[in-house]
Amino acid sequence: MSERMVVIGGGAAGMSAASAARRTNPALDVVVLESTSYIAYGLCGLPYYLSGVVATADDLFAYPMERFTKDRGIDVRTAAVVTELDPDGQWVVYRMGERTLRLSYSSVVVTAGATPVHVEVPDIGADRTFAVRTLEEAIALRGLLDAGKVGSALVVGAGYIGLEMAEALVARGCSVTVVERLDQVLPTLDPEVAAVVEGHVRERVDLRLGTDACAPGLPVVDLAVVSVGVRPAATLAAVAGAQTGPAGALLVDAQMRTTLPGVWAAGDCIAPLHRVTGEPAYVPLGTTANKTGRVAGTVAAGGSASFPGIVGTAVVKVFDLEVARTGITLAEARAAGIEAVATDVVHRSRAKYYPGGSALHVRLVHGAGGRLLGAQMVGCEGAAQRIDVLATALQAGMTVGDLMALDLAYAPPYSPVYDPILIAAESAARRVEAS
Repeated sequence: MSERMVVIGGGAAGMSAASAARRTNPALDVVVLESTSYIAYGLCGLPYYLSGVVATADDLFAYPMERFTKDRGIDVRTAAVVTELDPDGQWVVYRMGERTLRLSYSSVVVTAGATPVHVEVPDIGADRTFAVRTLEEAIALRGLLDAGKVGSALVVGAGYIGLEMAEALVARGCSVTVVERLDQVLPTLDPEVAAVVEGHVRERVDLRLGTDACAPGLPVVDLAVVSVGVRPAATLAAVAGAQTGPAGALLVDAQMRTTLPGVWAAGDCIAPLHRVTGEPAYVPLGTTANKTGRVAGTVAAGGSASFPGIVGTAVVKVFDLEVARTGITLAEARAAGIEAVATDVVHRSRAKYYPGGSALHVRLVHGAGGRLLGAQMVGCEGAAQRIDVLATALQAGMTVGDLMALDLAYAPPYSPVYDPILIAAESAARRVEAS
């Protein structure tokens, strides 16, 4: 059998894997099987396409299909649903329309992504209920919005995507109700930080916490967007015998090997190492998908690469707020049995005399000896850029004392002379000294 790599999934991880494999081994036959009609588009850009910030669906594509098929010689097969993986026989079974086909491989990379958690919304038909996890869905919803057929909407879930979708719908002139079964928005934040975001959201939508889609008294709406989380699409490999970990995601090593021979995995279906806890963690993010896809494709094609793990850095725009986090929250630290405390400060984003500044809320989570464990930030400006400083500090294993000594840039339009990071670090270091 000639050498053939089969990549299951044509999203960010899949096309990164396929492209890396082609660079590593130009003679390798690379086949991508994608279940939808589109590949290599910005999934994170869908809310901005719906709001109209991104003008057309074509703007979301990283590259046109021809870049992969003609320029890179990758065999891309869309509308190809893989139904079986046999690591012993080294073949996959997939369905294209009415045909069922079998394809042999010398290596396979599973990048099937994640599937949305389904929630029934009473009195809203299936054709008016969207999860917005595919471009096809986004195009259908954009069509309704462009046609003026949506005046009101229910958003189920107040996580990252739910709040992004709420903002997009408000931007299109919709009256929006957001329901969340938990008692806070953005459950990946500590409650004290989430409360800042909650107040901002309440000024713009009808927000109902501790409420689900079946609660009485919800308004009659034109459509619903369900965004209550995702599950790793790991069933195919798990049924074949691959070991799974948190949330049922596939366990992989630093080279993205699963526990099955000849099978690698990457993207939103895996649980890579979390560098803060030292354990596998399921944190599906686009940056991780691209990086792990590149590693998986390189190694599966015979090259050398590794992925050192994640620290869980994320940022989201919630109306006028920048909301960012990295590492672990205080709640996550305690759940993991890690002794930790949190230090909170509120400081200005710019010099106080320079116009346009605003309050920036900073929370540092730190443990024994002042070891930095995580950070959260909320403000109208400055959170998105500053969180990367703290992510870098986490990867370097810095303490809050180390953080306090950083030589950060200063100019009145961008920062006070003592940056909010330095103010928070100093406050945290004092707590460590006093303990």
